[in-house]
Amino acid sequence: MPRAILCILDSVGIGGAPDANLYGDVGSNTFGHIAEWAASGKADKAGLRAGPLNVPNLDALGIGAAIKLSTGTLPPGLSAAAKGGRFGVGREVSKGKDTPSGHWEIAGVPVPFDWGYFPQSEPTFPPELIAEFIKRAKLPGILGDKHASGTDIIAALGEESIRTGKPICYTSIDSVFQIAAHETAFGLDQLYDICQIAFELTAPLNIGRVIARPFVGEDATSFKRTGNRRDFAISPPELTLLDRNQAAGHQVYAIGKISDIYAGHGVTHKMKGTGLPQLFDRTLDAMEMAEDHALVMTNFVDFDSEYGHRRDVPGYAAALEYFDSRLPELISKLRHDDLLILTADHGNDPTWPGTDHTREQVPILVFSPALPQGEIGIRPTFADIGESIAHWLGLKPGHHGKSFL
Repeated sequence: MPRAILCILDSVGIGGAPDANLYGDVGSNTFGHIAEWAASGKADKAGLRAGPLNVPNLDALGIGAAIKLSTGTLPPGLSAAAKGGRFGVGREVSKGKDTPSGHWEIAGVPVPFDWGYFPQSEPTFPPELIAEFIKRAKLPGILGDKHASGTDIIAALGEESIRTGKPICYTSIDSVFQIAAHETAFGLDQLYDICQIAFELTAPLNIGRVIARPFVGEDATSFKRTGNRRDFAISPPELTLLDRNQAAGHQVYAIGKISDIYAGHGVTHKMKGTGLPQLFDRTLDAMEMAEDHALVMTNFVDFDSEYGHRRDVPGYAAALEYFDSRLPELISKLRHDDLLILTADHGNDPTWPGTDHTREQVPILVFSPALPQGEIGIRPTFADIGESIAHWLGLKPGHHGKSFL
């Protein structure tokens, strides 16, 4: 009986979307620009990798062909034709370039509203919001109150946060309110508690997520974020693919931050993981446990959080090569009627100015031992992914999107 494995390579975009001009992202191309950088022979000072981008398994599934379909240009070292499976391009209809927007639409529910965002000015957050937050959370105050890179602001204010007991609050171009605090000095439970308070206060502003960002370390030179991140997210406005499969009596394995993104809805098994190796391991574990008609869904966040936002091109390239090297393990575990889809939720071009997501089209790489290879074209909405999985699992069609199977 069929099962579906959906791997979301967070931020692995393949070229600017038709409306990229509205976001200042015309010309962005996360995967393509990484391939070009690798082929240029530029030195990787960290010594992570060398030479052209080596992703033979992704290429065989059609990543090169998908990029050419998306942009009209084939990056160096990639093939213009898939050697197995089906390939295509996903185009987002939801506004913005946020994680929830991309994920919800992938699961069959485009976002029908505008997210709320915080201004670029400093202080960034409404003073009445912060005053109420401090009062309800019983805090001595907050630090930050601005747009910032998470790693940078923790390095700059982490020591003061430990000394004063004040959490670090910051945001980005996305619809998000982030709170960082030391995992032991401040306490993980207290961090989660104050994030819940912040979520209740920011929900009326249509802020998509409040994210708990715990860190450890003794000083600015050793601070490091941990895997105990938690996202407090607004619920999707309609039933997603996850809800529909759960309601049909089937398993839904949510790996990484998937459960948080969907506010826990439709999840029967929640599995956490930190780093690409562990997330991949958890995916393989879920496949061993998954029963007939199960959906296994993993978010591989490191591409975005560790390399895209940090504009770390060699790190991103090495991460893609690592993921590629493990694909044969996953494919070898597929049953004859299992469906594997690799896609992304947005872009985050590490060669692009700034540190934010980029409005890009995404790859749709489809493989099953039961499917012939071919092209599925440029899909007008990410929701086609969710509807294709629903069709494969025998679920009734949803309200958005159309199956390409």
